[in-house]
Amino acid sequence: MIPEYKILYEGGSGEITEKKSRFIATLRPVESEEEALAFIEEMRKKYWDATHNCSAFVIGERGELCRCSDDGEPSQTAGRPMLDVLLGEEIRNVCAVVTRYFGGTLLGTGGLVRAYSGAVKAGLENCQVVTKRLAKELVVGTDYSGVGKIQYLAAQNGITTLDSQYGADVTFSFLVPVDEADHFSALLTEGTNGRCSIEVKRELYYGLLNKEILLF
Repeated sequence: MIPEYKILYEGGSGEITEKKSRFIATLRPVESEEEALAFIEEMRKKYWDATHNCSAFVIGERGELCRCSDDGEPSQTAGRPMLDVLLGEEIRNVCAVVTRYFGGTLLGTGGLVRAYSGAVKAGLENCQVVTKRLAKELVVGTDYSGVGKIQYLAAQNGITTLDSQYGADVTFSFLVPVDEADHFSALLTEGTNGRCSIEVKRELYYGLLNKEILLF
């Protein structure tokens, strides 16, 4: 597992016009090639009267699976530019379909490349992209004298608090990036003079969306 990567969390769409040709980009999260192909077919049925429905998708945390289609446009003028945008943004588990309604004027090779890549960029502006970070969930227990110091250290180091429970003692659950877990644990031990317990509960991916914690 890699420390972090970006995924398309919520899809969206965008549209641009070039010399009266409409380019409608629709993007959706996908987890497999089968899902991507089903989405492409869905868009073809929805826009059955369009001139072209070109597509590109990237799947896997390292982008292991990449495919694109020009759907009848000149080679390398549609699908590849669309794929290049997705790869350039380093977004994974995403499929993009750009639907073209021909406006009567030929755009040329350069014009097509700009239009198809521009449509994907316009679509991405209306999507939600989340960075998945690999973390260890640290469960930290302390008495009330250690609460302030622990909260301070978490804030200073940008550590996400998943949960906190107050009873006879206090228990925090922190999501700490895997490569920072040992360092943060050492800071907690030093900061509380050893008056805290630290347990690694699990390893997981998490993300933040508008301050909401997402667990994967």
